[in-house]
Amino acid sequence: MRIPTLDQFRENVGIAFDAMRVSKLRSGLTMLGVIIGVATVMTMGTIVNGVQTEILHTIEIAGPTTFYVLRAGQQGDPNNLPPGLRNRPNLDEALAERIAALPSIAYAGIWTQLSVRLEAQGVRTQPVVVGGADNGFPIIQGGDLAAGRWFTRSELHAGSAVVVISADQARFLYHDLTAIGRDIRVGGVSAQVIGVWQPPDNIFAPPGQELAAIVPFRFAEHALPLDRPNALMIPVKPVSTASVADAEADVTIAIRELRHLRPGDSNNFDLITQDQILASFNSISGAFFLVMMVLASVALMVGGIGVMAVMMVSVTARTREIGIRKALGATRGDILSQFLVEAATLTLIGGLVGILFGLGAGRLGMMLMKIQGDPPIGLTAAAVGVSVGIGLVFGVLPALKAAKLDPIQALRYE
Repeated sequence: MRIPTLDQFRENVGIAFDAMRVSKLRSGLTMLGVIIGVATVMTMGTIVNGVQTEILHTIEIAGPTTFYVLRAGQQGDPNNLPPGLRNRPNLDEALAERIAALPSIAYAGIWTQLSVRLEAQGVRTQPVVVGGADNGFPIIQGGDLAAGRWFTRSELHAGSAVVVISADQARFLYHDLTAIGRDIRVGGVSAQVIGVWQPPDNIFAPPGQELAAIVPFRFAEHALPLDRPNALMIPVKPVSTASVADAEADVTIAIRELRHLRPGDSNNFDLITQDQILASFNSISGAFFLVMMVLASVALMVGGIGVMAVMMVSVTARTREIGIRKALGATRGDILSQFLVEAATLTLIGGLVGILFGLGAGRLGMMLMKIQGDPPIGLTAAAVGVSVGIGLVFGVLPALKAAKLDPIQALRYE
């Protein structure tokens, strides 16, 4: 087939637009499948890209080197663990102190989380998440003090009844009054507010599950209903000169020595890194995105079949036109390129409309989720290519039919 010149290409594009103007409804319905498929891909791609950006931002708050020591991590229902995991020893302060003393570790402390109610001035919350930690909490979790202070060394050691509450809880419990120095009940236990914490934005905390308050770990341990087997963790932050791998190796050796594990014994604890957290999300989002791609592919396939059907009808309806063009000297290649360009133009327009709808829907989704992210440029380019490809692939059969028409028979067609 002779490669069409630029002028021929422009002429073919003009013919394609003329054909679409003549059959607006038919062309619109044909493009609908392509629009739906491309819009679905772009919507999901935009949202997934925004969520990945938000996860990276969340990880950056704690630092990509931070990792966690857990009794049993990512093992399903903590109350129904296999015997080998169920018999693992609990984490404790001595273990956190041993890790913190390592030269490669900048911070380690024992933390917990539990669900209790807060009450102040006759206002009582639903069960909220309260953390038991120390002054290293903002190092790992980020955020800033809006008012007051963190715990003193003596308050941490004694497990004093003091609490730092979130800014949202301060507004809810104390309205426009300052919360510092006021009484509060945490899980039914009286305490005093010493600080107000403004947490960083985090879309991954479900509504009602945001951290509402932080108390000294020993206060949580002695005064609140603490689930020691399942609710303890040791966040670990290496020094800037140590790699995560080296820090993990040092922590692993230290814990094994402290627990007197022999060389052949398996670890009776788990280490969870930020990379593992990100990998877990990527696997989930990847599977979700794959499902969306399959559904979008079905829509694109339907759109492609629609393009082929419309082009077949178009070839039949324009048989006499094809005969005239061939009588005037048009070759099979000219006719073939004409109808391929027409099919590609049809799907390209559908793809561009789908991209606009998809980006708009994705942006709206991110606004509702309160996340930020850039449009997936690579996916946009791929969507354009796929749209044109659909037209070329599904337009081949109608174009071949048109190219093979006998000019004499075509001129006689009514």
